[in-house]
Amino acid sequence: MNFQIKTPSRYVFEVINALLLLAFGIICLLPVWHVIMSSFSDPTCLAKHSGVVLWPLSDGPEHPITYYGYKSVFGNNSLLMGYANTIFYCAVGGCISTILCTMGGFVLSRRGMMLKKYVMLMLTITMFFNGGLIPTYLVIKELHMLDTRWVMVIPGAVNVMSLVIIRTAIQGLPDSLEESARLDGAGNLVILFRIVIPLAKATVAVLALQYVLFKWNSYYDALIYLRDRDLYPLQMILREILTQQDQTSVDYDAELAMYEDLIEYCTIVVAILPIFCFYPFILKYFTKGMMVGSLKG
Repeated sequence: MNFQIKTPSRYVFEVINALLLLAFGIICLLPVWHVIMSSFSDPTCLAKHSGVVLWPLSDGPEHPITYYGYKSVFGNNSLLMGYANTIFYCAVGGCISTILCTMGGFVLSRRGMMLKKYVMLMLTITMFFNGGLIPTYLVIKELHMLDTRWVMVIPGAVNVMSLVIIRTAIQGLPDSLEESARLDGAGNLVILFRIVIPLAKATVAVLALQYVLFKWNSYYDALIYLRDRDLYPLQMILREILTQQDQTSVDYDAELAMYEDLIEYCTIVVAILPIFCFYPFILKYFTKGMMVGSLKG
C-alpha cells in the first residue's frame, strides 16, 4: 500500500485552506441567517436593532419567537397567486424546454446531419449577439403573447448552452447501441426515447433543474411583458413588497406599515425556502450531469 507522507508545509496549506473555506462559508451563510432570524423577531425590537441579527429579537423571555410576519405573508392573496404562477411557469416551461433541448441535441449529435457545422455556427453566434429588447418585444407583440402565461414559457425555451451540453452527452454514448437498435428496426424517435434519454437521464435532469432554478428567480420577463397582476410570478410580488412603500398595492392593511421590515424578511424566507430545502438533495446529481455533458467536446 502506498501511504502519502504529509510534509509540514502540506499540513500548513491544508489548515489555511480549511480556514479560508470556513470563513468564506460563514460570509455566504451570514446574510441568509440574518434574514431567517429577523423573520422570527419582534417587529418593535427589529426596528430598533442595527447590525446583524444572530438570534430572534424579543421584548421578553415569554415571547422568544414571533410568527406574526408569516401569518401576514400567508394571508396575502397576491403572494399565494405568485406562488401558483411560478410553479406553473417552472413545471410547464421546464417540460417544454427539456423536450426541445433534448430533441435538438439529439439532432445535432447525428454524424450525417447536413450543414451541421453551419447550424452550430449560427447557434453559437446567438450566444454573443441578439436583436435587443425592442425587436424582441415587437416580435412577441406580433405573436399576441403579451400579457399571457405563454410569454413566460415559450421565449427562451431553447438555450444554446443546454443544446451543447446534451449534444455532448449523447455523443459520448456507445455507437453500438444505436447500431443494434437500427438492426432491430428502431427509428430515430425510438432510439431517442428508449435508448438515449434513459442513458443520458442525468444530463437531461440537469437541463430541467437549470431551467427551474432560473425561472424561479426570474422577474425581468414579467416586468417587461406582463401587466395583469394575476399573472405575476412570485419574484414580481416579492419585488413589489421590497420596493414599494404603498403596501395597499399588495393587499396589506395600513396598520401593517410599522411591520414593513418584518414582512420583507418573512417574504424573502418564504420565496427562497423551496429552493433552499430542495437544492442540497439534488446537488450531487446536478454536478454529475454537468460533468457527463461537458467532458467530451
